[in-house]
Amino acid sequence: MLALDSFNNTDMEIKGKNAIITGGAGGIGEATAIRFLKEGASGILLVDLSEDNLDKVSKKINDDRIHTFAADVSQSDQVKAYTDFAIEKFGKLDIVFLNAGFEGVVKSLSEYPEEIYDKVMAVNVKGIFLGLKHSFPHLQDGGGSVIITSSVAGLKGFGQMIAYTTSKHAIIGTMKVAALEGAPFQIRVNSIHPSPVDNRMMRSLEEGFAPGAGGEAKKGFEKMIPLGKYASNEDIADLALFLASDRSKFITGSVHIVDGGFCI
Repeated sequence: MLALDSFNNTDMEIKGKNAIITGGAGGIGEATAIRFLKEGASGILLVDLSEDNLDKVSKKINDDRIHTFAADVSQSDQVKAYTDFAIEKFGKLDIVFLNAGFEGVVKSLSEYPEEIYDKVMAVNVKGIFLGLKHSFPHLQDGGGSVIITSSVAGLKGFGQMIAYTTSKHAIIGTMKVAALEGAPFQIRVNSIHPSPVDNRMMRSLEEGFAPGAGGEAKKGFEKMIPLGKYASNEDIADLALFLASDRSKFITGSVHIVDGGFCI
């Protein structure tokens, strides 16, 4: 078990709340699950494409409040299934962290494979729409917080990343519509926009920009960040916790940048 007993129960940020985290087997998903547990979450459903990867994360965290569900977030029936599973396990839903994402490949737009473009849009855009579509009915009775992972690529252009950049821009429009429609039910919806995060996805992109020299690409990216380093998974988890908690109870429809000054 995680060493959680050192935390004062009265200070827990999301005590008694239940959450779904998509992309739950990735670095940000795992870090956020651990953060939520430490802050008193009653139950967390981790959703990811790979059952094996979910099992590894679940065993690593080793807490009986963690549940897992393997699903493709771009398929409506599977999104409905994981949402229904969460309601069956928890009885109610308070937090939905739509964090699953796919980076695609690094290619010029004229060479970008159409099938990869379609997959990026299916996961990063349709997956968010479906997550909202199926979770909203369960949040309307008591309100709640929906957090969507976008990127600094949703705020500016990046060459050779046409699909990823387009998808992350689209998230902002989706988030704003959802925030407007959720407001009468006290459902808050916000997006998170990280700069490069020190995890698997960035290893993939580094190799894409500089095949065989990913380490050099990383140094180049770090020079673009005023604080001089990548974000950690925990940096993103901290912002997700704030948006999940009542400390952000009057914040909705907002873009939240966590980038070490990258966008200055």
